[in-house]
Amino acid sequence: MASIAWQNENEEEGNLISSLPKERGWSFPYVYLFEQFWCPSPLIRERNIFQKHFQAKQSDVLVASFPKSGTTWLKALTFAIVNHKNFSKENHPLLTSNPHQLVPPLYTFRGNIHDQILHLSNMPEPRLFGTHIPFPSLPRSIIESNCRIIYVCRNPFDTFISAWAFYNKIKVESLRTLTKEEAFEMFCNGVIEFGPWWSHMLGYWNESVARPNTVLFLKYEDLKEDVNSQVKKVAEFLGCAFTEEEESDGVIESIAKLCSFEEMKDLEVNKSGTINFEIKRFENNLFFRKGETGDWVNHFSPSMVEKLSKIIEEKFSGSGLSFKMHT
Repeated sequence: MASIAWQNENEEEGNLISSLPKERGWSFPYVYLFEQFWCPSPLIRERNIFQKHFQAKQSDVLVASFPKSGTTWLKALTFAIVNHKNFSKENHPLLTSNPHQLVPPLYTFRGNIHDQILHLSNMPEPRLFGTHIPFPSLPRSIIESNCRIIYVCRNPFDTFISAWAFYNKIKVESLRTLTKEEAFEMFCNGVIEFGPWWSHMLGYWNESVARPNTVLFLKYEDLKEDVNSQVKKVAEFLGCAFTEEEESDGVIESIAKLCSFEEMKDLEVNKSGTINFEIKRFENNLFFRKGETGDWVNHFSPSMVEKLSKIIEEKFSGSGLSFKMHT
């Protein structure tokens, strides 16, 4: 009976996906407009199954982001903060594991989903997960459990350049490489995996305004300017604030240094290691490009600046969300 139900479920998913609007993706042959966001088909299937079967726990921590907004950095910081009493600097897991291994994706695209659900339920608490899933598409149990969500946002100019460089490296081999101009038009139209990016950002932003004790909204540029204060903010949000003694002993600075772009990029695991992530095995060094703010000025034409600036003004007007445009 279970196999019949599973087969019926697969058929329902196939019928749903075939009925959705589709466009060429950046790294997938197609993305489908599902619940107002552009999603790869495997994600739609996994999301629907997780909605039915995943049970969040009150202690769960979810690191959320739009792709190429500082995900790897925030995963490393969050893991180090939550575990700051458990590991010494000499034997820290971040020295030998990529942050995506220590804070795994909430959904994966391989294996038996029921086995995965069982594995997740047996993970030690607090469970740390990462996701690019838009807020409205998160499993209801996550939203209703009031588990902690930390979201990192990056200015759309740098996000575009980083995404264009990254997706061209990880795309399905049969796909033609997108030119910058082609990718920019798709980005401006919101057609990108997990896009539209403005809806993605606003979903978490509005929730952080409505429920600040549940959703913490960070900006990549603020992390770059003063990572120590942001580390302290995250620790307080997660209920594991540093003691005065820990602060005086330099624990915050130690975490910031351990998780810095320069330190992580230079680790052997991130220079030569690989990780199973989404539908394929990725080289860890792909997650460390430049880590800069303001690199977009080297790639944008005046007309591109004007067009994207108008979109930002239109989409975020009245929301209270603004961006720091370092140049």
